[in-house]
Amino acid sequence: MNLMCVCDWEDRDSKFVEVETIVRRQIKMSVLPSVQPFHAIAYPFEPVLTLEISRKYAEHCLVVASRFGPQSFVHPPRLPVKGEGGSGRLRVGYVSSDFGNHPLSHLMGSVFGMHNQEHIEVFCYALSQSDGSEWRQRIQSEVEHFIDVSSLSSDVIARMISEAHIQVLINLNGYTKGARNEIFAMKPAPIQVSYMGFPGTTGANYIDYLVTDEFVSPTHLSHIYSEKLVHMPHCYFVNDYKQKNQDVLEPACQPKRSDYGLPEDKFLFACFNQLYKIHPGIFITWCNILKRAPNCALWLLRFPAAGESRLQAFAAAQGVRPDQIIFTDVAAKSEHIRRSSLADVCLDTPLCNAHTTGTDVLWAGVPIITLPLEKMATRVAGSLCYATGFGEEMVMNSMQEYEEKAVSLAQNPAKCQALTAKIKSARMTCPLFDTVRWVRNLERAYFKMWNLYCTEKHPQPFKVTENDSDFPCD
Repeated sequence: MNLMCVCDWEDRDSKFVEVETIVRRQIKMSVLPSVQPFHAIAYPFEPVLTLEISRKYAEHCLVVASRFGPQSFVHPPRLPVKGEGGSGRLRVGYVSSDFGNHPLSHLMGSVFGMHNQEHIEVFCYALSQSDGSEWRQRIQSEVEHFIDVSSLSSDVIARMISEAHIQVLINLNGYTKGARNEIFAMKPAPIQVSYMGFPGTTGANYIDYLVTDEFVSPTHLSHIYSEKLVHMPHCYFVNDYKQKNQDVLEPACQPKRSDYGLPEDKFLFACFNQLYKIHPGIFITWCNILKRAPNCALWLLRFPAAGESRLQAFAAAQGVRPDQIIFTDVAAKSEHIRRSSLADVCLDTPLCNAHTTGTDVLWAGVPIITLPLEKMATRVAGSLCYATGFGEEMVMNSMQEYEEKAVSLAQNPAKCQALTAKIKSARMTCPLFDTVRWVRNLERAYFKMWNLYCTEKHPQPFKVTENDSDFPCD
């Protein structure tokens, strides 16, 4: 992974073959794979192998859970929330180490307080101490119950969740830093769900559902997931720009290219993804685009800085002029969103897409060119694009089509400006940025999960529709 982070691609294919051979052998021997699930989603592995890696890590979490001694929790009775003997409100718990200055809270900051308190009682269990950030303070003040459990052991946290009679428990970490998946392995709640933190399958038999959408996780690919798929309408990926970043829409807030040493007179492509997401195939395509449209440049981030010289050298070897690739430093969140608007088009990385970064640039009004593959992390940007209403113009079917689209937009700036204008005009009305609507649909999903549980049909895949008779949000 370290070599990927700095774009050291020497013998890349043979190294991946070697790594894959080792991982397959480890799985066969029931050894914990040396490639972690979070890294596997960005590796060129077959989706089924990625599932097998997640399964092994899920099993390991069961072992970790067993070290706390036997745990058996009594789950809430299978009664309709609003029926006789029901609790009156659905009790939903969110578990995360990322309630703070982290992309998860940048995206979900408003969600916890936006739930309809008449129908849903929300508990946030924070696995990390307060970082004092505005995001932590906001979530803490807006949500009904915020419990800092960072100093408690996992078995104690699981018992607290059980004693709070949580009916639907959401894992916002998956296999990311700070996760304590052994809590879920102890099964403190009758319905356990994976959402947002980890863009892939958990491989865990104790996680019932994955909240996703039809584009990101199509039904014909359900075999690469261990969870039952819950398809949200439009896009599964929530964001908070309408509440927190409306300043970006003010013309007075627009920065200038000269502020960042960017050329005023060139068509500017950009990719703001971390450099580990770039692989040789896509970078060669970018070089082809730069050579075919000489009056354009590519703006990348020093994310990390150590990758800059390698990418510059690789591009030069492909015949790209040095002034066509420009690196800038990573910026703070609000500045990053504002300055994204200086790009003409964002070029996505197919092996692992722009996720948060994708929503950033679309909110800034910049079109994306993306190429979905099979794994979840390769399809998120496509879903974001479709939820603006203009996905057909941004989602490509092949690398050749991707290249042609980029060249076409660079050579026909009026066509690009027309697409930009459409995206900008849709920001306040399209489903992608409608957080309130998204939260209502998530509530529909939670009530459906509980109703399936009450009728002993749990778990099963379903598609949420914005229809109150089929999917009431109460």
